[in-house]
Amino acid sequence: METQTMTPDAPAVAESFINVTEAAAGKIRELLAEEGKTESGLRVFVQGGGCSGFQYGLMIEESGGVGDQLFESNGVRLFVDPVSISYLRGAEVDFVDTITGGGFTIKNPNATSTCGCGSSFSA
Repeated sequence: METQTMTPDAPAVAESFINVTEAAAGKIRELLAEEGKTESGLRVFVQGGGCSGFQYGLMIEESGGVGDQLFESNGVRLFVDPVSISYLRGAEVDFVDTITGGGFTIKNPNATSTCGCGSSFSA
């Protein structure tokens, strides 16, 4: 089940905003437990950089900042800043484990192109 919760001064979001897959949620909970931060969440953001103009960022955070929107997907709290909101609507955070290692990926329907290595995008 997916729920959405916003900070008091955040605008309402009518549709599902960011989805976290079961695989990603499990890995995030594992990382939070390892750091003893089970009440924390994941900040998902977009910043300038990379060969296509924008790149994604993920980091563990205890609480959101001023203007952040708070979402929950598959039991994981997500913090998104006001600038990143427009770039991340409808995105999906996944965790992919391969023979060469694992990592988080973001599938973003707003990305008009991505670079060859997949680390940056344009919108």
